Amino acid sequence: MNELTNPASTAVAPHLAPPGAGLPPLEMFFARLIFRWQARRTSSAAAAVTFVQEQAAILALIHRTPAAHLAQPVLIQRLPGLEDSSRYWSLLMVLDHLRIVNVQIAQVIASLLQDRLPARAASTAAVKPSPHVTPDVIATFDQACHQLSETVASHPAPALQTRLKFPHPWFGPLTAAHWHFMSAFHMRLHRRQMERISARLAK
Repeated sequence: MNELTNPASTAVAPHLAPPGAGLPPLEMFFARLIFRWQARRTSSAAAAVTFVQEQAAILALIHRTPAAHLAQPVLIQRLPGLEDSSRYWSLLMVLDHLRIVNVQIAQVIASLLQDRLPARAASTAAVKPSPHVTPDVIATFDQACHQLSETVASHPAPALQTRLKFPHPWFGPLTAAHWHFMSAFHMRLHRRQMERISARLAK
């Protein structure tokens, strides 16, 4: 039986790869190429617009979902760019993940703009959501988005091309401008994940 044949809700969590396992090697190779290519072609202004658009789309999806479904984990087929361990999340878990990541990216950008490196290495395993997250995360997600947007907006675009670079675990050393692009790139990926979760919940 296909693992997605069962109803959206499963009594037992499926066996998935551990958090931080990354992507299959060939997919990781192409993900790095695509990320670098798109980052070079995307201005700070365009990244900011995309980020805000994705924020609005995510909140709209949340607000049209029945409250009883928001905390229900759903097993979905893996999207390119998504770790296997992230395939069994609820909509609120995705918001919690985005909240954590957006706060951390805002902190990374602020540090690089001050010409200093963050104290801790970035880790995909360290930003996984809590399975017990509550609807309070909707407001804190929105706040984290505004924090990141305001951090970037308070500096002219050339300032984001920082001398120092902070390594992303998949994409290597990134300037503040690259981390800003990453935020929009990341929000788009997880909005698509949420759309798949929503589609499964509707069945």
